[in-house]
Amino acid sequence: MKYLVLLSFITLPFFSLTTANPTPELLSSCPISESFDFPVGAPNAKNYYNAQKFGKNHHLGDDWNGRGGGNTDFGDPVYAISDGIVSFSADIKGGWGNIIRIYHNYGTTQKPVTIESLYAHLNKRLVKIGSLVKKGDKIGTIGNANGRYWAHLHFEIRDTLDMPVGQGYSINTQGYIDPTKFIRSHRKIKKNPLN
Repeated sequence: MKYLVLLSFITLPFFSLTTANPTPELLSSCPISESFDFPVGAPNAKNYYNAQKFGKNHHLGDDWNGRGGGNTDFGDPVYAISDGIVSFSADIKGGWGNIIRIYHNYGTTQKPVTIESLYAHLNKRLVKIGSLVKKGDKIGTIGNANGRYWAHLHFEIRDTLDMPVGQGYSINTQGYIDPTKFIRSHRKIKKNPLN
């Protein structure tokens, strides 16, 4: 019975109208992302833990919570993981609440390799579509999807741009990347020049 409920949940069309609408102007204005940091407790997610990791229970992102639990992280800052351009910023209500989506090009101008980061359940959105952001810029604050959950940040990275928001859970992970694994493998830590 549990499997049937899960399968039913996964296949429902949900928020299909909340697809970001890419424009050549947004993509051509996307700066180069030279490195990536975590979206909370920047740069290393200090004082946060990943309460539900990518893949656990078919989760398509990471759920970042403050170490204090409950709503202790409500209103905490959320940061851009790298340089990019905002492709979507709106309150879509329901189980998602406030969402921000950002394009990041970690290739080159001539050969772009573009991903999209998605930040959900926000209390406040501090950027709008077309805003250029730098790694570590405060883009919003942690929320609870207008009171639906305990405060946390639902965070995704997608290598297929502008997919519908979806449901946050699916057996099919095509178009999604493990956020923590991606960030860890695309960090540039400054080295001590004396070493």
